[in-house]
Amino acid sequence: MLDSSWQPLCASTDLQNGGRAVLFDIRYGGQTCLGFAVRHEGAVTAYVNRCAHVAMEMDWRPGHFFDESGRWLMCATHGALFEPANGQCVAGPCVGRSLISISCSEQNGVVYWQTAHNLEAVVF
Repeated sequence: MLDSSWQPLCASTDLQNGGRAVLFDIRYGGQTCLGFAVRHEGAVTAYVNRCAHVAMEMDWRPGHFFDESGRWLMCATHGALFEPANGQCVAGPCVGRSLISISCSEQNGVVYWQTAHNLEAVVF
């Protein structure tokens, strides 16, 4: 059972391997920005939508983060490639740095994300 720090995000079926991400609003560092969740090799991961090189959103079009092969997350601005499993940059101007991870969990056909001391849900 998840505690109240876990927020429902989407149905598990909304995330396909190497496919489109689900975007969601978060507060990080006192600013409203986007988070994104993707599925790669069956596992769901989530990150703040900011490149590790320069704090710019990474997606090509809303929700599109994977390169053409569906293997790497790719920054549309800098071309940096990131490992979907851990957010580690493997090629480009920020090699060795990582995306900011957001804890997520998948239970009973639902994907959840966890608020933390530096991440908050945005309420409109």
